[in-house]
Amino acid sequence: MDWGRAKTILILSFLFLNMILGYQLWTSKSKQTELAADTTGIVEELNRVLSSKNIRLSEELPKDVPKLTEITVKFDENMKPDEKIPLKTPTTMNSILGKGTSKDVPARSEIPHLDLYQFDAIASKDGVYVFNQMYGGLPMFEVRVELFEDQGQVTKYRQTYVVVEASGEQKEQKLIPAQLAVRSLVENYLSEGSIITDVRLGYHGQIYNSQTQYMIPYWRVAIGNGDIYYVQAFNGAVEAPQNGFDNGPVADVLPKKKDADN
Repeated sequence: MDWGRAKTILILSFLFLNMILGYQLWTSKSKQTELAADTTGIVEELNRVLSSKNIRLSEELPKDVPKLTEITVKFDENMKPDEKIPLKTPTTMNSILGKGTSKDVPARSEIPHLDLYQFDAIASKDGVYVFNQMYGGLPMFEVRVELFEDQGQVTKYRQTYVVVEASGEQKEQKLIPAQLAVRSLVENYLSEGSIITDVRLGYHGQIYNSQTQYMIPYWRVAIGNGDIYYVQAFNGAVEAPQNGFDNGPVADVLPKKKDADN
């Protein structure tokens, strides 16, 4: 064997490998730098439009932008979502949330799968406390347990529950960041002086009379006057509040250009 030649080939192989690894590292750092620059630009533009309309964010916007897919859910036929079911053991919200001296286990055990739900302060109001069923760490906004309070006691509940089916061949897609979704609303929908009280990523879908439903990632944006907007996290389509200026989805692909006379 020609050891000199073998040694040369081995050295050249290691050199070539190092060049490949170096290029991959450089490419990765370059993409990270570009992403950081893009994010900085989006934040700066958002701050500009917020200031121009005197709109305030009460909380910092989420920074994480995961890749997600649509999901298919199948509603449990045994649940009766239109029926308020009396609790055998009335309790308090502090007990349900575990904020008191001890959890009221008997009351919690009466509500099936309650541990799979998370309290939603934004959707809760007027003695009705809402919990969203979670999937992958995100709420499914239309899949709920509602607790009804009477004279300081939770006495009844109403529930929907789903099983998330396999996603099949669907590929994960990149989402638009919360900053871009909020900027679109500020520029095109929100009134001057509005206060944005909450922005959260979750799954949302129109509920029809069908056991199987599709749900898509949306940014839910809550406004201080009670309005709630849903911004489709794949393409930025905006769904206006049901009690707002429109009763249906608004096709609005980001960014929306304003008329020249505005």
